Amino acid sequence: MSDPTILVLNSGSSSIKFDLYDGENETVKGQVTGLGAKPWILIKNCVDGTCEDEALSPDAGQSHKTALGALLSYLKDLTGVARIDAVGHRVVHGGHLHSRPRVIDDALLEELETLIPLAPLHQPHNLAGVAAAKSAFPQAIQVACFDTAFHRHHPWVNDTFALPGCYYDEGIRRYGFHGLSYEYICEHLKERRPSAHDGRLVVAHLGNGASMCAIKNGQSIGSTMGFTALDGLPMGTRCGQLDPGVVLYLLTTKGMSPEDVSDLLYKESGLKGLSGISQDMRALSESTSPEAAKAIDYFVFRIRRELGAMAAILNGLDTLVFTGGIGENATTIRERVCEELDWLGLKIDPDKNDAGETDISSTDSRVSVLVIPTNEEAMIRRHTTRFL
Repeated sequence: MSDPTILVLNSGSSSIKFDLYDGENETVKGQVTGLGAKPWILIKNCVDGTCEDEALSPDAGQSHKTALGALLSYLKDLTGVARIDAVGHRVVHGGHLHSRPRVIDDALLEELETLIPLAPLHQPHNLAGVAAAKSAFPQAIQVACFDTAFHRHHPWVNDTFALPGCYYDEGIRRYGFHGLSYEYICEHLKERRPSAHDGRLVVAHLGNGASMCAIKNGQSIGSTMGFTALDGLPMGTRCGQLDPGVVLYLLTTKGMSPEDVSDLLYKESGLKGLSGISQDMRALSESTSPEAAKAIDYFVFRIRRELGAMAAILNGLDTLVFTGGIGENATTIRERVCEELDWLGLKIDPDKNDAGETDISSTDSRVSVLVIPTNEEAMIRRHTTRFL
């Protein structure tokens, strides 16, 4: 029997990121951007390194459904693949019922649609990708891999809010997100650094979306994110931790509508809102604006504050891992986060950090500090393969 052909999809509001695997081997990766506006496709052949980088026709790029049809044509031309055996989907919110991936059926889709208000930036587009894939690849198994699943066995005290218990029972609780990233890091450590996997571990997933997770023996026991993907660290356009009284004030005293508040907290806050310039850390780092500097200061401050909280949950700290676009690439952010943490037993080597080494700990640091690229697509591929 030949290796299965698995397509991994991460569908956004106007884009589709994709990876094609032949068994465990990544053969093609890329993305379609500008859906509904100026559609563009970038495909890299992972075998020979060649690329396709060109505009799509307006008809091909008008929706997720038409873009996937065009993508299939490109994949056939590039690889000769005639059949997709399974499609693995990143689905940001899986609710409190799902602690592992699921084969997608109509009942599950209806359930996941009810969670759209809890992840409005992601869930509708994830589900649009599912609908498009079912149409484009009707013979393929469709598998939902949830960002919340990794956190579903939190201790109760790290899972609940101080509200009457009936609200917890109906699903108002701390979910945590970026679970596919954390799961990948844990599997990586289990294979290559077992002592780090089995110890007291904090992973900082820092990017346009950002969160941190306390992990012990490979199990999530605390996360900075909560009921929605708004809580915890400030992000590109999301506010992070916020006194709920602010929301009440905006609704009552300021007279804002729920839709206006949602747009403010999800799309106009975070680094973008603080700086008034950009949500991109690279742009902020290059800016001479005082507001850009303040936005970075707040971002670093919140990471340091949450690191202390995660260490308290773990009763100490053995390993800190930086991952995500900022965590993997922003040497200055890593340096500033780790400044003056001797009290925690944590020191980094500036030369190792600047060189982008995997282990950036100083020789006298009691805490290992690692930089590990995440790979959510590989994690989705592993999960999807199990259903074949």
